[in-house]
Amino acid sequence: MGFLDKLRKKFANEQQDVESTETVENEVEPVEDTTTADKEVIEQEVVQTQSEEQQESVVPEIVQSDRSDANRYLSGLSKTKVSFTQKLKNLARGFKGVDSDFLEELMIVLLEADLGIDTAEKLIKQVEKRSDKEKATTMKEVNDILFEEMQTLYNSFEDAPFIENADGPTVILMVGVNGSGKTTTTAKLANMFKEDGKSVMVTAADTFRAGAVDQLKRWADRIGVDCVEGRAQADPASVIVDGARFAKEHNNDIMIADTAGRLQNKVNLMNELKKIHKVIDKEIPGQPAAVWLVIDATTGQNGISQAKEFMGATNVTGVILTKLDGSAKGGIVLAIRNMLGLPVKYVGLGEGVDDLRPFDIDTFLYGIMGDIDA
Repeated sequence: MGFLDKLRKKFANEQQDVESTETVENEVEPVEDTTTADKEVIEQEVVQTQSEEQQESVVPEIVQSDRSDANRYLSGLSKTKVSFTQKLKNLARGFKGVDSDFLEELMIVLLEADLGIDTAEKLIKQVEKRSDKEKATTMKEVNDILFEEMQTLYNSFEDAPFIENADGPTVILMVGVNGSGKTTTTAKLANMFKEDGKSVMVTAADTFRAGAVDQLKRWADRIGVDCVEGRAQADPASVIVDGARFAKEHNNDIMIADTAGRLQNKVNLMNELKKIHKVIDKEIPGQPAAVWLVIDATTGQNGISQAKEFMGATNVTGVILTKLDGSAKGGIVLAIRNMLGLPVKYVGLGEGVDDLRPFDIDTFLYGIMGDIDA
């Protein structure tokens, strides 16, 4: 059984389990939905402007979904899937074997999916080598080889584990440029930890973007977690210190700190990020446990450049890809992994509070290729 066939079987079984659960739940008397009015109030109160810095300002309705992760990925990755699979199907129509012409066309498909030259070339070499060794004569066999190599590439790196602090709050530092969805992701991440039974608080240290502090405060109120905030234009490091002290005093398990969006060419802001890292370690030794870089998936290869700059300023330990549902270039996942060695920790697959999902390479590959009929 090929790689894609195994994934189809695995996720088909998951879907059956979800449908069985939904059948039972549908027999329960429905409860009146009172969230719509709340949503309207929150959205009216959130500060919005026309600038790029406030694209993430809407606080959506909080609705928990019964969809399996497989279905979330299929839905959220639909743009990538449609684009990618259609191009592979076009290749299949004229497939005469894995020759130089075919490999050149496959290379173009990978580049258009935003894998980048280095990553695409690495995969092409492996597809050529294995196709020859395994005598691949059909497009289905080539597809299996391609995605097995994608899986192998992603899993070829060793990641430092996320270890929670046994002696105090675990600190997660959120970094990223303005417009990446960082503040919204901070709140969604807090909600995820809260749903997992953790005592969570957030620190609104993005004091430079108009409306950012207010936005995170409203998110915090909505999901039911504490928020330490700083006044406009306050020193972000001082707000971080206040947040760390609050987390210690209130015995919080998790502190998630939202920082000001930083542009690659602003050295002073990068230096500020280093300062924040130092004050966290002073207040809570050994922290932060994680520094997660939020990247807008729709920015494509520019996200790689952003990551390199942040890696030069602090110890980035993982990436959160937002707006993956709005991009047809999901290959950025593999480019980040191959070029930077960073793991993708979570992906944004929609606007709902529970549409931030832990990243899984098998589910991702199934999401972009699970139903191809090559």
